[in-house]
Amino acid sequence: MTAAGYSGTPLPRKLGVRDGSRVLLVAAPAGFTLEADYHVRAGKHPYDVLLVFCPDTAALRRRWPSAAPRTVERGALWIAWPKRASGVPTDLTEDGVRAHALPLGWVDVKVCAVDEVWSGLKLVRRLKL
Repeated sequence: MTAAGYSGTPLPRKLGVRDGSRVLLVAAPAGFTLEADYHVRAGKHPYDVLLVFCPDTAALRRRWPSAAPRTVERGALWIAWPKRASGVPTDLTEDGVRAHALPLGWVDVKVCAVDEVWSGLKLVRRLKL
């Protein structure tokens, strides 16, 4: 299992993937895999963890409406965007992801390096008090 970023923590652990988690990768770049040494359930939604790759703001706006409803009530929706240092042209930033998600009832709880190119922001549904 490979580690993403500087922490040495395996990516599945960073994303909160556990044995038996139902996981969906959306628009993952060619060659990207979520290496896991445990069983990840396949099948239809809802999913425990979604990792949605968005190279720009337009992709975030296109992918959000179909991705967000596919998470379980207490699930995690990760939005990945190209790091500034990656050299990949983008208009999307962590603040841009947050600005899109907050008015829709989602809150950010964690950020991580997905790999050398992508950063990710973990979003969960805002708890109703």
